[in-house]
Amino acid sequence: MGDSQLSEEKIKMSRTSIRIEYGAGEKRLKKYGNTFGPEGLCCRTWSLGFVTKFKLHIRHRAFEGLGSSFARIQVSEMSAPMEVSMGNALDGDGSQHNKVLQEPPPSPKSHLAPIAQEEKIHVSVEVCLKPSCTARVGDIRLAVESMMEKRSMSYVDGPIPVPLDDPFLAENVQRICVCDTDTWLEHGDFLLFWQVRPVVHVFQLSEEGPCEEMSGDGQLSTFNEWILPAKEFEGMWESLVYETGLKQKLLRYAASALLFTEKGVDPFLISWNRIVLLHGPPGTGKTSLCKALAHKLSIRFNSRYPQCQLIEVNAHSLFSKWFSESGKLVAKMFSKIQEMVEDESNLVFVLIDEVESLAAARKAAFSGSEPSDSIRVVNALLTQLDKLKSSPNVIILTTSNITAAIDIAFVDRADIKAYVGPPTLQARYEILRSCLQELLRAGILSNSSMLGVERLVFPNFSSLRDHIGKSVTPEYQPQSHLSKLLLDAAEACEGLSGRSLRKLPFLAHAAQKNPHICEPEKFMHALIETAKHQRLELSD
Repeated sequence: MGDSQLSEEKIKMSRTSIRIEYGAGEKRLKKYGNTFGPEGLCCRTWSLGFVTKFKLHIRHRAFEGLGSSFARIQVSEMSAPMEVSMGNALDGDGSQHNKVLQEPPPSPKSHLAPIAQEEKIHVSVEVCLKPSCTARVGDIRLAVESMMEKRSMSYVDGPIPVPLDDPFLAENVQRICVCDTDTWLEHGDFLLFWQVRPVVHVFQLSEEGPCEEMSGDGQLSTFNEWILPAKEFEGMWESLVYETGLKQKLLRYAASALLFTEKGVDPFLISWNRIVLLHGPPGTGKTSLCKALAHKLSIRFNSRYPQCQLIEVNAHSLFSKWFSESGKLVAKMFSKIQEMVEDESNLVFVLIDEVESLAAARKAAFSGSEPSDSIRVVNALLTQLDKLKSSPNVIILTTSNITAAIDIAFVDRADIKAYVGPPTLQARYEILRSCLQELLRAGILSNSSMLGVERLVFPNFSSLRDHIGKSVTPEYQPQSHLSKLLLDAAEACEGLSGRSLRKLPFLAHAAQKNPHICEPEKFMHALIETAKHQRLELSD
């Protein structure tokens, strides 16, 4: 098939031999003995008789399948014609792929063995229970695992519909979501069910909110405490967009730190402190990332730690007007944290925002530019962190806007020192895309003025990049045009922080003369102008 056939809606073929192999990295499609490479394929859906909707998603680089219970499929000499239906070439919204299909009829036995269980990719599946749910977590987990074994599906980040034909799950489960598959995926593709071993995490959100621990004089709270996973942090992890790999790096670090402790690795031979330091300019989401990380880890490790807490330290409350009192306040606060971690079933996250205020470089005090009491604060902080090192169920999360001001002894104790900078072009595009999708969901943006477009979908960055400069069918030209405008808006936002980007759609909407009638194209132009105006304000 040539590129000229990309615009055709349907292609019919008969008596075609197809061979598809997965697992060993080999992906081929043969027609009458000729091999068509990934560059030559431009089809979307193949109906193969014994396979229920075997889908080939072709993006000019790779293709995947969906619908068979075998890892390798061989079909030859089809007696009935096959139909190839073109899909939306610009549809990059990953959530559409998590459509659950009924299990297909048994396929002919393959002489090729499926992928070994140990070779499969572990993918997290989060199951959020309804507040009214009283069912046992183990029963819910088994029911979800059974549901996923009986259904054929592809895996990409996004929700999975709760099956209404299963009364037990429909009554108790609020949502099911596949998470963090981007570690294994490139160019907007997705994982196939035979490549995946789902790991189900069942949890129920706490609705209690934060509680405060007051200081001795009753004036300032020394820290705020959340029971995790917390309702107010739900969705925060997914809303944060950074360079590829940062969030996964933090998840893997936490998993390794807890595993090393649980397995009894000798800390004198291999050292780790379970301390994370995120640093970078203001507005990049460092504090939000720490809270979202704690929330996510409380879900991932809830089978090992049924109780989880987040302690957000108010650093300013630990400084006293009385000489030598500040160090005592630090020690007193950490003694309360030490009491929490004595319960081995309790996982505690300690968040110290703007840690430079507590761990200021002691050399500044020696030079006379800082009060000498700050030395006692730093010494007390380092001493308490060393004490917590012996507790396996605590992770310290810290942030800083001025890393040069932090004492070198504290920096040296941090296992991970990750820079969180301004969003890249891809991150800016994805942030704005998520904002527009929310405006479409809320009905503030409407596609009623776009003839022939039933549902406006903005592709992800990888899909858009693959299709730039390529011809599309007339019915998808409006979406293609809007997607390019969104990319122009992302380019116009260079230098803006993630915090500013999240405000941009609101400011663009407020600039509309008639905000009650908000057409997508006009809004996109307003978004670009608002971005340019924000950059001018920053340069002044």
